Amino acid sequence: MLTVFVYGTLKPGEAGYLRYCEPYVVTVQPAWARGHLFHLPQGYPAMTTGDRWIEGTWVHLDEAALAEIDTFESYNPTLPDTENLYVRRVCPVFSAERAVLGSAWVYLMELQRVLKLGGIEIPEGVWSGCTWPSITLTNVSRYQES
Repeated sequence: MLTVFVYGTLKPGEAGYLRYCEPYVVTVQPAWARGHLFHLPQGYPAMTTGDRWIEGTWVHLDEAALAEIDTFESYNPTLPDTENLYVRRVCPVFSAERAVLGSAWVYLMELQRVLKLGGIEIPEGVWSGCTWPSITLTNVSRYQES
């Protein structure tokens, strides 16, 4: 089984969940991870490494989901990190009480790229399409730098 920490458009109820997660879901659980969260003008969030609490969902999926999510996140494991929009890393995942639940893949963006894309920091660590309504199904396919 595959575990992924999702914090944005792949969370249940958000624009990418039904297509990229739901067909593969075994279980979902509210969870937290450490980092910094940003909203990008392109209409989706980015998480960087950091020390703030980020709210999300710990999703347990069938292994077949990984290639689908990698594509959605513009991540190709055969390319250098600098050529990917996001990088996929393992991170610890925590409960609301901050007890360690386990670990999961998370898609992170380098801070320099976030700043270049005009990211707006979300200090409270919670992103949703309702709070940041610029997300639409047409802009869910990720921005590609030239």
